[in-house]
Amino acid sequence: MRRMTLAVAALAAGSIMLTACMAGGSTGSGAAGDGEDVELTFFTFETPNLTPEYWDETIANAEKAVPGVKINKIVGENTLEYMQSLYASGQAPDIWLGGASLLPFVAKGQLAEWSEDELGDLEIPPGFQGVVDGKIYGPPGIGAQAIPLVYYNKDAFERAGIDSVPTNWDEFEDACAKLKDAGITPLELGGGGEDTWVAGMTSSAIIASDIMGNDPDWFTKKAAGEVSFTDPEFLATTEKVANLAKAGYFDMDGLSRTYPEVEQSFLDQDAAMYVMGNWFAATADKGLDFELGVFAMPNDEGKNIVPVPTGGPAIVVSADAPDVDLAKKVALEFITNPKNVEKNTIADASLIPPQFDVPEGMGDAYLATLDAYRAAFDSDSIVAAWANSTGMTPPGFAGAMDPATIDLINGRMTPEAYGEYLDKKWDELAVTE
Repeated sequence: MRRMTLAVAALAAGSIMLTACMAGGSTGSGAAGDGEDVELTFFTFETPNLTPEYWDETIANAEKAVPGVKINKIVGENTLEYMQSLYASGQAPDIWLGGASLLPFVAKGQLAEWSEDELGDLEIPPGFQGVVDGKIYGPPGIGAQAIPLVYYNKDAFERAGIDSVPTNWDEFEDACAKLKDAGITPLELGGGGEDTWVAGMTSSAIIASDIMGNDPDWFTKKAAGEVSFTDPEFLATTEKVANLAKAGYFDMDGLSRTYPEVEQSFLDQDAAMYVMGNWFAATADKGLDFELGVFAMPNDEGKNIVPVPTGGPAIVVSADAPDVDLAKKVALEFITNPKNVEKNTIADASLIPPQFDVPEGMGDAYLATLDAYRAAFDSDSIVAAWANSTGMTPPGFAGAMDPATIDLINGRMTPEAYGEYLDKKWDELAVTE
């Protein structure tokens, strides 16, 4: 099955007042009719990898292939709250792709439905967020993601006397201890400004490894009220995070760093390990002063689990777009255009399945990441990336976890209080019929 997902990362801070700009070379200035091009807006979000130039080029490729359209690019934050504010203020984009849950928009009839005929040869993977109540609201984006993996400095490991990557939790803790004893900070950390999500990457990896690795249906059971965040198995994962902090294994100064700053801190060798999504490989392959390795977070049972979103974000069309059919053609062209697929793989290290050729010139970091991803499939070690898979948690829940995770790491919240907070937030945010 063809599994395609646009890599979703941290977002550059934006304002509610979006900046619109031309992306491509079409001419014409009006809405549909009288031979003029139809103007459509395409929502984008910027990251260190998905730059303004990236969006300009990929949107232009789609625009060029669809006659009669002019695309205006708008830039903002890839969050549920931000997208809801656009719809509430009458600034809804005609086409958008990102990590925001579709459920609130579907409930209000704000998204256009797609037919299977409109998708052509594209297949929808099981559990894909673009399907709600059996109806398709958009196809998957480009490529797949692993969120997160553990990137590590091989030179730092060697200096600390670590000759192999950890294959279980005890070995992971032992590696952290050896690094600290050698005067090397084991784990990079972030969470400053708008980028509180960065602080949750390590805990997200541990939860995926321990909880999803042992019970893939845990979050389904949570939705049914059968399990709790205060249950012993979940409490054990939060204690692991808290214990890493107590042992001095995190670069605690990183809690004030934004996403680009924490990434640069790892590149500057301020810590030996960086827990991040696979898109970091694209940055790493631009040049490093050390040899990089990658592994999946191990659990107690000795299994290295790779979390992958269930199909990833969809590319969707607003129901009130000036020409819904034309907007769908643009959206479909954007995700299937061969130049865009190659561009996204190179720019954001999207992980492509075996039936696709790896673009020439991909770097060692990308190839190592792709190997880890495909090895996980071979060993049945893929689980859903619970925090990034729509429908596994209530809309907005992952974002609500972030400040509490920071409090857990800095000791202002106990693991028990953390679990109680998560239970409360889950109930507050759960969608009720």
